[in-house]
Amino acid sequence: MTERPQHGSARPGGRTARTRAAVLAAALHELDETGFGGLTLDKLAARSGVHVSTIRRRWRSVEGVVVDLMAQHSKTIATPDSGEFRRDLYELAEAIAGFHALPRSRNLVEAMVAAAAYDPHIADLVRGAFVARTEVVTQLVRRAVDRGEVPPDTDAYEVIAALSAPFYYRLLIMRADIDERLVVASAEAAYRAALGGVFCGEGAGGRSGDGVVRD
Repeated sequence: MTERPQHGSARPGGRTARTRAAVLAAALHELDETGFGGLTLDKLAARSGVHVSTIRRRWRSVEGVVVDLMAQHSKTIATPDSGEFRRDLYELAEAIAGFHALPRSRNLVEAMVAAAAYDPHIADLVRGAFVARTEVVTQLVRRAVDRGEVPPDTDAYEVIAALSAPFYYRLLIMRADIDERLVVASAEAAYRAALGGVFCGEGAGGRSGDGVVRD
């Protein structure tokens, strides 16, 4: 039996890519206008011009569409490469802050977290999206290791997690705005901890692509 592709998976170019682009664009507009609570497959179909059965077949649910949208949207956060670790962390913190300053980005994150809380399958998709994105960003830590700025056994994932976590705490738990003080504090804390060897130890650097520490 042929394995069904993951939600939103598509060959590059052609009809499949156009369908995905139309549905994701529709989802973004709907989130802007009504938020996650008002998002339905019928609304996505009406706005995108893609039949509802096609959307259901590829994404199964509005939650699947939102996860795919978040994976695409988060790629707008570039991975800094200034040649200096501290500056890279500050630039990354600024980029994260800028991303979440947009109402649509907040809607996306809140929708994703809400969906994952009630659906284990969506939770797996959300986890996979974040792991994949983190894998890209950890390049800045690995470059710092290569330059000798941080210890060689620094766990790159933990560095990025330490920098990113305060933003999600502020957004999802405190329900407050992100300010410059948070940007500076998160970047500086991650920088000093990395230099001090806080992220070193058994299992550091031994993560696989699924985010699990391997022996």
